[in-house]
Amino acid sequence: MFVAWLEAQGGQIARVLTVVNCQLAEKNPALLAWYEACIHFSDIVLLNRREGVANKWMSDFQGHFKKQFVPSLFEFVKDGHVKNPALVLDPQARRMSHVFDDEQDWIFKTVEGEVIDEEEETEGDEEIEATREEEPYFARDAAGRRVKKLPDIAKYL
Repeated sequence: MFVAWLEAQGGQIARVLTVVNCQLAEKNPALLAWYEACIHFSDIVLLNRREGVANKWMSDFQGHFKKQFVPSLFEFVKDGHVKNPALVLDPQARRMSHVFDDEQDWIFKTVEGEVIDEEEETEGDEEIEATREEEPYFARDAAGRRVKKLPDIAKYL
């Protein structure tokens, strides 16, 4: 897996970018599923190659993700540049997926503010098991096939 390889190299994810070829996406509505998957893992979405693309399509494309409350930042690329590069490179995570994020180390405290050891049990507390939600794009059916089907991008390039 990519995350394991990245850790072995001593690296870490700072930004995940998706570049949308708007001309290609407008001509091939089946690619929406591909872009949905990419944007699920992305902090920034760069809308590129917009020449000749209908404004209605651009609004509908962005609106599709706004309706889903996708936190990714959508930016236009004009003449090979973005308006505010510092905003694009800001390391604040804006992605739906947490697969690239470190596990959280939770610190539990009593009402008085004392730290509770993870192994320590208190009266009346139920054992709560925290599990990381499975990524929808990694889920597989009983036959081992991906549950969410994506178009073969190579057919469109």
